[in-house]
Amino acid sequence: MQRKAYVSGVAALLVALLAGCTGGSSGGGGATDDVNPGDAGTASVVAQPGKYRTLPGPCSAVSHDTLDSLLPGIRQIADADQREKAYEGDATLAYDNDRKAGCRWKVDSTTATDRLLVDFERVVSYDNSVSDDTQAQELFAEKETAADLPEPTSSDSGSGATSSPSPSSSAGSSATGSADPSSSASASPSASVSPSGSGSSSPSSSATPANLQPRTLDDLGDEAFVDDALSGPGSTARQRTVTVVFRTSNVIVTIEYEEQSAVVGTVPDSKEMQDRALNLAAQLADTLGG
Repeated sequence: MQRKAYVSGVAALLVALLAGCTGGSSGGGGATDDVNPGDAGTASVVAQPGKYRTLPGPCSAVSHDTLDSLLPGIRQIADADQREKAYEGDATLAYDNDRKAGCRWKVDSTTATDRLLVDFERVVSYDNSVSDDTQAQELFAEKETAADLPEPTSSDSGSGATSSPSPSSSAGSSATGSADPSSSASASPSASVSPSGSGSSSPSSSATPANLQPRTLDDLGDEAFVDDALSGPGSTARQRTVTVVFRTSNVIVTIEYEEQSAVVGTVPDSKEMQDRALNLAAQLADTLGG
């Protein structure tokens, strides 16, 4: 009887030891599990996605009235079907219209050839630690750097300068201090049928007034800039290209507005073209809701 009691005691001791080992192992596993959730919690911190998940159709985003202003020759097209086709524009090639979409227009008039490009780009970050907005900011900064904008002067307001310039800014508009025919022509009501100012044929008109120089804008989207470039010597047909780029959250909008005069020596008017391009940019910003 005593032997049986001894065996039973040993068995009970072994059971206790085994239970203790099992409990210790479980405790170790619990400690490891406590670490893993912490690591997983850190890794699961994902940057916020951008505001926009889709893009509007660029060809339908520009109204007929706006196209009439930007492309005066469109109203000179006699054939109704051809005129409607001109309004529709041509979509640019894109593999994913929710990521990048664009539309082009080209219209000839009796005084000039006008071209317009509207491009939407929705920026998506593939780095979980970088938000779509941050990625879009970096891309916008690259575009602004590539534009090589001049350093702002004390007379630059940083705004779109879409309103008529003040007399003081017009008086000192050219680099030489002489009167700028393009600025004086632009003070008159905008001639929608003849985009090039009649007084802009003088070579001195190539000097862009200070308030129309390429610059950043503080009243369009989250950040924006406008560029203005004139190509070709005075002895040839001059072409001006006004580019407006702005960012709203994770969408970057680019507008390229070109006009090439049909008359040798005539310079497309800077103010008229900038006003029209900036007006379109404001409309597109409203379309995006930004």
